[in-house]
Amino acid sequence: MLEGVPPAPGSAAAAAPDGVRRPEPRLRLVPDQSRADAPRAGDPRAGAAEGRGGEDRGGEGRGDALLAALLQAPGRDGRLLHVERTPARGARTAPWPGWVAPEVRAALERQGVAALWAHQASAAQAAWEGRHVVVSTGTASGKSLAYQLPGLTRVLEGRAAPDGRGATVLHLSPTKALAADQARALAELELPGLRAALLDGDTPSEERAWVRDHASWVLSNPDMLHASVLPDAQRWARFLRSLSVVVVDECHTYRGVFGSHVSAVLRRLRRLCARYGSEPVFVLASATVAEPARHAEALTGLRHVEVTEDASPRGGSVLAFWEPPVLPGRGPDGAPARRSAGAESAELLADLVLGGARSLAFVRSRKGAEALALQAARVLDEAGAPGLASRVAAYRAGYLPEDRRALEAALSRGDLLGVASTPALELGVDVTGMDAVVLAGWPGTHASLWQQAGRAGRDGRQALAVLVAADDPLDTYLVHHPEAVVGRPLDATVLDPANPYVLGPHLCAAAAELPLTEADEAYFGPGLSAVCDALVQRGALRRRPGGWYWTRQERPTSSVGLRGTGQPPVRVVEARTGRVLGTVDAAASHAAVHRGAVHVHRGETHLVRELDLEDGAALVERAELDWTTTARELTDITVVAEERATAWGDARLCYGEVEVTSQVVSFARRRVLTGELLGEELLDLPARCLRTRAVWWTVTEDQLARAELDPTDVPGAAHAAEHASIGLLRLVATCDRWDIGGVSTARHPDTGLTTVFVYDGSPGGAGFAEQGWLRARRWLTATLEAVAACPCSEGCPSCVQSPKCGNGNSPLDKAGAVRLLRVLLDGAP
Repeated sequence: MLEGVPPAPGSAAAAAPDGVRRPEPRLRLVPDQSRADAPRAGDPRAGAAEGRGGEDRGGEGRGDALLAALLQAPGRDGRLLHVERTPARGARTAPWPGWVAPEVRAALERQGVAALWAHQASAAQAAWEGRHVVVSTGTASGKSLAYQLPGLTRVLEGRAAPDGRGATVLHLSPTKALAADQARALAELELPGLRAALLDGDTPSEERAWVRDHASWVLSNPDMLHASVLPDAQRWARFLRSLSVVVVDECHTYRGVFGSHVSAVLRRLRRLCARYGSEPVFVLASATVAEPARHAEALTGLRHVEVTEDASPRGGSVLAFWEPPVLPGRGPDGAPARRSAGAESAELLADLVLGGARSLAFVRSRKGAEALALQAARVLDEAGAPGLASRVAAYRAGYLPEDRRALEAALSRGDLLGVASTPALELGVDVTGMDAVVLAGWPGTHASLWQQAGRAGRDGRQALAVLVAADDPLDTYLVHHPEAVVGRPLDATVLDPANPYVLGPHLCAAAAELPLTEADEAYFGPGLSAVCDALVQRGALRRRPGGWYWTRQERPTSSVGLRGTGQPPVRVVEARTGRVLGTVDAAASHAAVHRGAVHVHRGETHLVRELDLEDGAALVERAELDWTTTARELTDITVVAEERATAWGDARLCYGEVEVTSQVVSFARRRVLTGELLGEELLDLPARCLRTRAVWWTVTEDQLARAELDPTDVPGAAHAAEHASIGLLRLVATCDRWDIGGVSTARHPDTGLTTVFVYDGSPGGAGFAEQGWLRARRWLTATLEAVAACPCSEGCPSCVQSPKCGNGNSPLDKAGAVRLLRVLLDGAP
């Protein structure tokens, strides 16, 4: 259903066979000059406080105008499926607390902050009183003042401390860009006595000692805290003894296995602070976290006050649901294909830039960001605007620090009109002045959707966000079911602090920092003794009367990465020079950098000559190639323990522990442009075992008969149902398709029946499969609806084909999957 969508012109010029629309006259908007004196985000003058956002209350706003311009380009009939509008809102202010240091208040007033928004005052007051607090209000709602007011006041009060150190603050951000942005904001306050400093992987070694010994406000990340600060706690003793406030910014990003790792790191921090005599207040912040207090407690082990009522002003917004067209002919697998979300988004970004709109386009991968920026620039060149093409750039992790900072500065100044970014720009970075955001595919979670959409409109004016569906089951479902996006609660943020596969390595690290005792259950939970005893049996820890001790010379943190499974990543090394180009997660290395694989780095193609598993390195050579590679993987699964089960009529839904054995056995070479198969080559790589958690369901022979599936139909039907259910699990769990896996079989040896498994891709599980178990009816109903509603006849990437299938998407039976899922759901309670 369309709500007030402006009509598109009658022209219906079709896309060219390659899906790239040729240069045509475009409507150009006159660049809006009204933002010249717009206040910063977080400034109470913004929005209704100064009458801004009024354009959204009477007549068309900026976001509506931008959408109308996009629709007027020829050939876009039928692509806009739904529009959701959010009205502007006013602000509620609160007086300054009397305890705020006069210098802090004066510095903020110089920046135009005449009063606080009510939620800022409430959260800051709780932190000042020593209560742990989580503030969860919208993007650009000034959450930073909730921790800056108490933190800065404590720091300035301690300037006259006898040891000369005074109070300290540790500010943890999930990305370097966000930490650098916060550092700039602190520097702009120009507060005498405040020594704020960045501490991350880019900090030169000679500066780290100064940060440790002199900085009063350290901006870092959980990785640095884990690998550098805590293992060296004796040298950081003065800083930890004086620690007053710990800020955990964008706390919703700490979920799944990564969140479980960060939870262990924060508990190690609390333990060492207690050892040195401090008990800092934790202040967590996020615009998009479900059940903030519950998540904060899972992350830190502490009870938190939650502040959720947003009192800041906000300009209206327009959210458009957009589906690219089906391309003529058929894809390489014989199925119809839609134009890619990347190509469609590049064209939309180019049109927005042509209209003078400062815009961001978000894409999931580094490679995708580079490609989208290049294609948008190409469209601008073809449209006769080469000057604008130079004002489009890509932004992603992997760039040198100075390059990232230059891009951030150019974006803030307005030198760049269009930026294609990975989620690196999703979080908190102040990009005031953005008019529009294009999302090239569903970003993975509702939290990311609203974070990315919230990058525009931070100056109080109506903004536009366009969600462009990728050729994927979940994307297709969501753009045709906007009610599954708008008005729904945020995704549950899943993490498991007790996961023994995560907790074990951190208990080793904690024992190396300070011997563990049973009293440390207060930090690590009641499972401490059992996990420590298992570590003793493996020789990692030694039990003595005084507790558990680390037994080895090396640091236990050296082999534990927070953002993976604990295995060190595989280095990608240029064979001729020895230069390290980058890294690949160990779990993905067999499929991504096997011998003969094509590896892309900063737009350049390389051929993998050797994968040295013992050394953890893939040796590559630069090569100009017109083909790419896809690995084929065989997977088997064994039920270790069925922990929960329920009857769905004759069918059964189960949850429990499984062991997944997988092996990459071959790879195929295909032409990049046509998908033509050039050949397949066998590989000799070892099998890998993963002990994890899974949700699975079984159906009986009678149910297969009712579904009109004979024995030859069952493998394809179950395989298609497996693919679709993997794609739709993201609807009920905060996971990505690449975080989970699946196996389907016509007769599984452990169940004796046709069985479909969906499992967590991390050792011990990450909670995603459990969410599938808890919300199975909604999940599998949506799966059935997505497959049944897809207009293709035989199955396509929008319904049952998977980009990560180890069997080359064969066999697949779309119609059989629909009948199988219907029979399953007939018995659902």
